[in-house]
Amino acid sequence: MNTKLTKADTRHENSVPFFWPLNVAANMVEAGQDLMERNIQFAFEAQKIDHGLTPEFATPNRIRLDLPTMRLRDFSTAHNPGIATIIDAPHAGHSATIADYQPGQSLVATLLDHGVGHVLVTDWKSATDEMKDYDIDRYLAEMLVCIEELGGKVNLVGLCQGGWLSTMLAARFPDKVNRLVLAGSPIDTNAGDGPIRKMAHTLPLSFYENLVKMGHGRMRGRYMLQGWKNMHPEQHYMKKYFDLYEHIDEPEYLAKTEAFEAWYENPIDLPGRWYLQAIKLLFKENRLARSEFTALGKRLDLKAITCPTYMLAGESDDITTAEQVFAAEELFGTPKDQMVKTLAPGGHIGLFMGSKTLRTQWPEIARWLQL
Repeated sequence: MNTKLTKADTRHENSVPFFWPLNVAANMVEAGQDLMERNIQFAFEAQKIDHGLTPEFATPNRIRLDLPTMRLRDFSTAHNPGIATIIDAPHAGHSATIADYQPGQSLVATLLDHGVGHVLVTDWKSATDEMKDYDIDRYLAEMLVCIEELGGKVNLVGLCQGGWLSTMLAARFPDKVNRLVLAGSPIDTNAGDGPIRKMAHTLPLSFYENLVKMGHGRMRGRYMLQGWKNMHPEQHYMKKYFDLYEHIDEPEYLAKTEAFEAWYENPIDLPGRWYLQAIKLLFKENRLARSEFTALGKRLDLKAITCPTYMLAGESDDITTAEQVFAAEELFGTPKDQMVKTLAPGGHIGLFMGSKTLRTQWPEIARWLQL
């Protein structure tokens, strides 16, 4: 007698109540295996994005200059590129790769694609023990070296903290700056009502001095990272991992997450002296906006800046409020008809790497740089 069951017979037999517990058990085992594999994949990916990635530039480049504070990276593609445009990257504890984040989200590539043929980026180095006493003058001097290397006159595109450094250069050496872009740059740090302004005026200078002491003369990037995360704790300590678990099977989501976390979770250290100067003189005493800041032996008068200036601010930027950026309109000596003011949707980081801002605002800025 042939007792072998066909596939149809098996379905029939499994419909008998006697087999129901067996089916449930089998399904639970199968689901348990899948769940275990998902949990393991999540654990490895969470470890990877927190500790296993390093930021990289997305666009081919060469190191034009290797200075103590930075590597000046050259992304130029044209044979006769014309006046150089230096993207003065943020120097606030994260890598300059934010300016060339990933394919499809690159400020460098956007400028190149829209006719700005000579593009360079200040790739700031993480402060070593030997760099702990570097001050703002040191960074200005090395920026000046870069400008001289590129012919003595450049366009400056200042991103965030790179904006106030670029502003200092334009005030100290007006003939060295052809056009100036300020993107999310705090020029008047006392304007608006953002959390950074509140922190600067609420916490005593001794708080920041103690952080530098804990870093043995440096402001450690990991200290700043915890401060940034604590501004939005639900995002960085909970939602980030819930979202990762939910999308663990989606390669496109994982690729985007890894690109961001490679940049975000790898902060750089800052020289303690530079950091405390910025906190005290710029954010507490607002000396740059008041034309009372002294750089390279001379008081900086912002009215000395007369070059065309483009101001770009984020509508929901809670790092640098729009008021802090747009204050340049009244503080600079640039004629009003040579100033452009744009409020873009989105927050702070999106100004530099947000796909929508790169698609809408930055092509306009690229054309403006070529006028």
